[in-house]
Amino acid sequence: MRLLGGNWNGEGRVEVLHNGAWGTVCDDYWDIKDARVVCRQLGFPDAVSAPTSARFGEGSGNIWLDNVSCLGTEGLIKDCPHREWGKHDCTHREDASVICSRKYDNKYSTVLLSSPVWSCTLFVRP
Repeated sequence: MRLLGGNWNGEGRVEVLHNGAWGTVCDDYWDIKDARVVCRQLGFPDAVSAPTSARFGEGSGNIWLDNVSCLGTEGLIKDCPHREWGKHDCTHREDASVICSRKYDNKYSTVLLSSPVWSCTLFVRP
């Protein structure tokens, strides 16, 4: 899996590798649950958004997946319910995208606690 067209490696048009060829994912039924699976599969902690309508540009070639309907708990996008590989009723104007949340530092997690009159930053070791 890869993301193309974004400003950093955690956002872009979703492309999947199937039978040795890259292809896009149609945005029919695409939502934040699908984006969460994609982002976690790529090593990000979560998704922020699930843009549709080729937000990061139209792909070309194969449209591999359509009607993806994840619960949000799957480990891989291929494990989510979807139409048969390569079967779709889409054009590349409907390419699905994701915006992932930034990676956590694997040594520390930072928690910012604040109120209108005070703030505190807490560094937590795993």
